[in-house]
Amino acid sequence: MPQIKDAAVLRAVAHPVRRRLLDVLRVDGPSMPSVLARSTGQAVANVSHHLRVLAGAGLIEEAPELARNRKEHWWRMPDRSISWNSADFGGDAAGLAAADAALALDLQRQVELISTWLGSPASQQEPWANAAFSSDGFLRLSPAELAELGAEIGQVLDRYAGRPEAPGREPVFVIGRGFPARP
Repeated sequence: MPQIKDAAVLRAVAHPVRRRLLDVLRVDGPSMPSVLARSTGQAVANVSHHLRVLAGAGLIEEAPELARNRKEHWWRMPDRSISWNSADFGGDAAGLAAADAALALDLQRQVELISTWLGSPASQQEPWANAAFSSDGFLRLSPAELAELGAEIGQVLDRYAGRPEAPGREPVFVIGRGFPARP
C-alpha cells in the first residue's frame, strides 16, 4: 500500500468528487469517464477534469489496452489502497492542512456510507442484517501497541481484499480507526 507523503497528492485526494471516483475505481475496477459519471451523478466533463487531477497526482493511470478504439479512455488505480499519516506533514503547515482536510473528508464519507446503510431496507433483511457488524471498545495501549493493532487489522483487510465477483458477494465497506480518547 503506497503511503502518501506529498501534500500535493494529498490535496488531490481531499476532494469529495475525486474521493468518490477513487472509491468507484477501487470497487468496480477500470472504467471510462462516461460510466464513472453515471455512477457518481456527475457530468462527464467534470469527471474527466477530476480524473486528470488524480492522474497528475499519480493516483490513477490510463488503461489504453482496454479501449476498443481511440475515442475510448479507460482509467484504473494501479494500487487499490492509499494511505497517509498526518505525522508525515508535521513540519509543513500546508501539508498538515491537506492531511486534516483529507481526514475530515474520510470521516464525512464514512458517516454517509453508514447512514445510507442504516436507512436502507437491506439493513433489516437477511442475510446481510446478521452479517453486518459494528465493534468498538476502549483499550489501554501504548503508541507502539496501537501501531501494532493497526498493522494487524490492515493484514486482515488485505486477506479479504481483491476477491473476485461471485454470486452472493457484494462490495462491503469496512472501517477501523484507533486513537487516544476518553469516554
